Amino acid sequence: MRGARPLAALEALLAERAALAAGETVVAASSGGPDSTALAALLARAARAAGAAVVLAHVAHGVRPEGDQDEAVVLATGTALRTRVLTRALPPGPATEARLREGRYAALAEIARTCGARRIFTAHHAEDQTETVLLALFRGTGLDGLAAMPPERELAPGLTLVRPLLEVEPAVLRRYCEALNLAYALDATNLDPGYRRNAVRTALVALRESFPHLDAAVARCAAIVREERAGTPRAELRARLRAELAEVAGEDGAPRDVSFERLDAAARALEEGQSGRYFLRRGVELVVDRRPQ
Repeated sequence: MRGARPLAALEALLAERAALAAGETVVAASSGGPDSTALAALLARAARAAGAAVVLAHVAHGVRPEGDQDEAVVLATGTALRTRVLTRALPPGPATEARLREGRYAALAEIARTCGARRIFTAHHAEDQTETVLLALFRGTGLDGLAAMPPERELAPGLTLVRPLLEVEPAVLRRYCEALNLAYALDATNLDPGYRRNAVRTALVALRESFPHLDAAVARCAAIVREERAGTPRAELRARLRAELAEVAGEDGAPRDVSFERLDAAARALEEGQSGRYFLRRGVELVVDRRPQ
């Protein structure tokens, strides 16, 4: 993703997903890393256009000696973006993933209430979604686990957690920071194999060399599971179209060779009346032509 046009596409995606309203205040969780720094910049831009306000919220976990550096990066980002920054520190305790996560969300909720925000944005991205799905599988999950992180969920009464970047790869977010000359910090604990998510993250590095579109495919599949679990008429129609397309594509071959992502793109085209050519698997292509004859 290089040049002004891809950056504009990322900005348009965030603006659409955020749908900020004039006069609204939202909170952006900011760790100081590249992902949350990019989110802060994207939200600040969308807020200026919409007449809204963004508050950067930094939660110090007290786990790393470099934690003060992270806070300094967030404060510098706030200055560069002309946004308010609020910080909180977690009380001392065991550095377990569950405790840190629960403490972080509780602190973010408290910050949101302080500044009158009803929505909290986080920078969870496509690789995070892949890790979440695999961790759920390793725990022996059902369909709820395969649905992974939803784009939105209630964090607390009157507060919504929003994840607008679940289908965006982190490399794109880093390039966005670099394009805007925004500094960011790298968290060394992301490489600590003592955390289960980090163990999965390390193993995925080699897999991505063989499957370069792994994260986009997992994110799409998780979205499909969420749609089917929702049980809405539209979701049921799309599921039926995917099943019918899979049956047609597998008539003279193996149905397992047809990816959910390709089936979903073709099903959406049929549902929405779009024209185009949709590759299902080797030797099988769907052509949709809605032009007047």
